[in-house]
Amino acid sequence: MILKKPLITEKMTAIMDKRGQVGFVVDHKVSKDEIKSAVESFYSVEVESVNTMIVRGKAKRNRRTGQISGYTNKYKKAIITLKEGHSIDFYENI
Repeated sequence: MILKKPLITEKMTAIMDKRGQVGFVVDHKVSKDEIKSAVESFYSVEVESVNTMIVRGKAKRNRRTGQISGYTNKYKKAIITLKEGHSIDFYENI
């Protein structure tokens, strides 16, 4: 499974409206070409470019002592720029 879930945050919604970009959490082993082909086949849109980044986990602190007791999981994020005239609507079935 290449695409795990779409990134639906305030920041990504603003970027979707302004620039025509969409964000996904993806498997950390896949390449940009594999992400591009997966998005094009699943959503039937044309992809202009794919930017990826690995987001490290945030530190979790103990309430009582304040010491770091662990980290959340790291994940790979892909920002996909769609060609003009193409869009993905995540809210159509709500």
